[in-house]
Amino acid sequence: MNSSILQLGSPDAFMKNLVAVGLGVIITYINGIFVIAFLKNPVFYTDTRYILYIHLVINDIIMLCLSVTLYVLSYALPFLNVTICSALLLFTVTTSENTPLNLAAMALERYIAICKPLHHHRLCSVNRTYVLIGLIWFLTFVPALADLFIVLVNEPISIFSTSVICYSKNVFGTNQHLIRTIVVESLYLSFVWMTLIFTYFKVFMAAKAATSDQVSARKARNTILLHGLQLLLCMLAYVTPLINYFFLALFPKHRTIFMYFAYLVSNVIPRLLSPLIYGVRDQKMFRYVRMYLMCDRVLRVQIVLGSV
Repeated sequence: MNSSILQLGSPDAFMKNLVAVGLGVIITYINGIFVIAFLKNPVFYTDTRYILYIHLVINDIIMLCLSVTLYVLSYALPFLNVTICSALLLFTVTTSENTPLNLAAMALERYIAICKPLHHHRLCSVNRTYVLIGLIWFLTFVPALADLFIVLVNEPISIFSTSVICYSKNVFGTNQHLIRTIVVESLYLSFVWMTLIFTYFKVFMAAKAATSDQVSARKARNTILLHGLQLLLCMLAYVTPLINYFFLALFPKHRTIFMYFAYLVSNVIPRLLSPLIYGVRDQKMFRYVRMYLMCDRVLRVQIVLGSV
């Protein structure tokens, strides 16, 4: 981020921002189609699977908008008021950490649907789903809010009237912030990985034992595998600093190029995975999405008549 200031106004900086914003707009548009398909069709309102999925998509939209905004500001307005910067970073961190927990919730829902179908309606009711989503936001927002309190303890209140380069390490860069980040993220990611491994093997065993509904069990197992893939890509954001450090030591002259591509791969591209992994694979959702993408009125009539 810091090196971007030296390139402010250069053709290289303009192209980097153009690509970042362009990808952000395209991915947000695609994700937005899935949100519209959900909101305009009440058939999804009572299905826990789709509620959790659309929450993941909306969360990705928010995170992508915040991430691209911070990236563009690092060029256009590098020195930002600490109060505004802290608020942007607070919600960026919250939405980033929402994704793994939401993936774990979706894996648990598939496990219950396949392994405990008689209890699915009770355990995965709509009300409980919204309570779970609220709990996810609480569990991620409170640790992020703790970063602000650490700043208040260590710095005078006047710091919030100053300006800094809006980068996480510049605002939340103390050892206490580092310890908080390591403890919370290690705890959450460990829980998510254990959940994915547990649910995968349970569904795998159910698929082997099933005699009547092997297709659903196999799809659920593949879905959980894709959760793991998406989680691995989400974890790139945690290892990006180490990757940058390694490559920058080998190729110091290409510092900005490596940092730029690391930003795209860890923050922008993964936001496209949710609609591709789940929306396209799910025929029920994809029918409605295709209808809005193609503005297909004939298909809309067929869907409405088929649901009557």
